Amino acid sequence: MSRNEATVTSALPQTSTILASLGQAAFVWDIATDALHWSDHVGAVFPDIPAASLSSGAEFAKLIEPERAIRLDALSQSPVHGGDGTPYRIEYGVRASTSAPLLWIEESGSWLAGADGKPARAQGIVRINNERRARDQQLLKLARHDPLTGELNRAHLIAALAATIEETTRFRTSCAFMLIGIDHLARINDAFGFDVADAVIAEVANRIRSRLRAGDVLGRFSGNKFGLILKNSTVDDMNVAAERFLAIIRDEVVPTKSGPVSVTASIGAVSVPRYARNTDEVINRAHEALDGAKRRRAGSFSVWRPNVERDAQRRVNIRVTDEIVTALNERRIAIAYEPVVAARSREAAFYECLVRMEQDDGQVLLAPDIVRVAERLGLIRLVDHRVLELVIAELANSPAVRLSLNISPDTTMDTDWWTSIECLMRAHPGVGERLIVEITETVAIQDIDDVRGFVTRLKNFGSHIAIDDFGAGYTSFRNLRKLGVDIVKIDGAFVQNIAQSADDRAFVQTLIDLARRLQIKTVAEWVQDEESAVMLREWGCDYIQGRLIGLASSQRPWGAGAEAVLPAAG
Repeated sequence: MSRNEATVTSALPQTSTILASLGQAAFVWDIATDALHWSDHVGAVFPDIPAASLSSGAEFAKLIEPERAIRLDALSQSPVHGGDGTPYRIEYGVRASTSAPLLWIEESGSWLAGADGKPARAQGIVRINNERRARDQQLLKLARHDPLTGELNRAHLIAALAATIEETTRFRTSCAFMLIGIDHLARINDAFGFDVADAVIAEVANRIRSRLRAGDVLGRFSGNKFGLILKNSTVDDMNVAAERFLAIIRDEVVPTKSGPVSVTASIGAVSVPRYARNTDEVINRAHEALDGAKRRRAGSFSVWRPNVERDAQRRVNIRVTDEIVTALNERRIAIAYEPVVAARSREAAFYECLVRMEQDDGQVLLAPDIVRVAERLGLIRLVDHRVLELVIAELANSPAVRLSLNISPDTTMDTDWWTSIECLMRAHPGVGERLIVEITETVAIQDIDDVRGFVTRLKNFGSHIAIDDFGAGYTSFRNLRKLGVDIVKIDGAFVQNIAQSADDRAFVQTLIDLARRLQIKTVAEWVQDEESAVMLREWGCDYIQGRLIGLASSQRPWGAGAEAVLPAAG
């Protein structure tokens, strides 16, 4: 033993008791002879490891997992610091035998170089850090896995998908990606609580996991959706797998603390790389397929395939979206006026304002072309805001005219739209009394209390409320009274054929009679011939609108002395 080694080992017993109580042991390693010298209580740190396995670096290395050469590698790869020694720190596992548990070791110390500049001697401390290792592993697991189901989280699922796509491209194989969505999970939340819904999610994950092949990858994509990578999967394999997953989710109820819950799931899938070559395409197309499955029937399966009509419509949507935004910025949104006349006198009662958009080439897009796309792409609020400004400005400039304004369902509950209308009403006193706001029947039945609050605020400005396309939905007349509706506009689909259809005649006449008894005014839309107009007048319909009366025009159809004839609401 060298003089330096003797000095160190003589000092070891002085601190060995303290180190042992901390689960630590000190060592000196003579690398030239490979001899390991430990503090006296090393047996307390490694109780199941024989002394022979601790006597040399080579013998100790046989116990190390996963890399046996980790200690020598750490020394040889550290930059030399000089005479004070070069510090190092490593972690590794030690297993006394194949059946023994793995002990995680943290080793820290320093080494000194010999005359050749290579490590000649190392000294330091080892300590057991199983608890910290377990905690680190748990944190790593939480970073990679969903805490509820234990499956991969979204980020790592997408990373696995990217790796699989690269693999299929390199080896010219195929795989499938599925999105599995639990149907009506919100209903379970509402009926039983979120804890029961969580139990359902966890059980569905277990059932899917039980039907996976080796190599398939499952992850939780979002709240009620799982993503599944089926490696080396043909289209036939995908269909068989989907039916297997649907059946195991559907066929047995899920036991929960609140009782058994019946669950179904829908699946959307895409074949990779045939129909998708990157993660964005894969996920988007799997989503499309899942949405298609849910629209068709809950608990069904759909595979994404190219669709020429869908792609063409998307190109149109992109073009029209750009045109709408540009037209809004360039003030090319305009309104046209369609007359609504009294059924008996044929005098104008008010004018319905319909949106128009002037295109760069001079063509004009009509309301159906604009509104459908704007609603689908979330632009309708901007369009409704602009139309509101134009309508209020026209009412302010034409004090003897009444105008009606259609607003979309989304705008009904838009606080910004309400703020705008309040500001405009206050800026132009009296204008609200000549404004009729038309809301669809669908909106009226969505949330009766919210809609009633919206209606009340408008009525405080003296405005009238009309229900558009009445008869197409399921609004009861009781709800109309509850809302304080002034006018119902009978859906033109029932009006246009009353001269030929006895069923339509009975339906429209009944609506008019009920509305009259409740003192609600009626407007018949799509009146196209004189015979229909006479019938409506005789049945007591208050106003008519349609091709017989006149189509919408961008020119103001009223004169300076025009008088509106709409009576006050009953």
